[in-house]
Amino acid sequence: MSTIANIIWIIFGGLFTAIWWCLAGLLFYITIIGIPLGRQCFKMASLTLAPFGKTIVYGGGAPSLIANIFWLILAGLPMAFSYACLGVAYCITVIGIPVGLQCFKMAKLSLLPFGAKVV
Repeated sequence: MSTIANIIWIIFGGLFTAIWWCLAGLLFYITIIGIPLGRQCFKMASLTLAPFGKTIVYGGGAPSLIANIFWLILAGLPMAFSYACLGVAYCITVIGIPVGLQCFKMAKLSLLPFGAKVV
């Protein structure tokens, strides 16, 4: 079932969004300072391409905490807020609930991406 849902997801915008995440990651990789941010963009691209059947596992330490604080202030809050609002909009309809739950998963990852693994 998750394969069918991922195919539908890719057709209706997942591929387009994942390509943009990959382009953002490549732009960050051009600079040495941006490499950690580029890794997080590729992590978001992998989750955005096929979110059904994947989970987010958190683990890390002090470096992840410090990086997450900077990410949260600079980019995490607006991104998580937009994914959460989109998830609420999808969950209003019964047929959109699975897509809304995936938006909530992406909101969680976009809020604190450092130290998280997409499994």
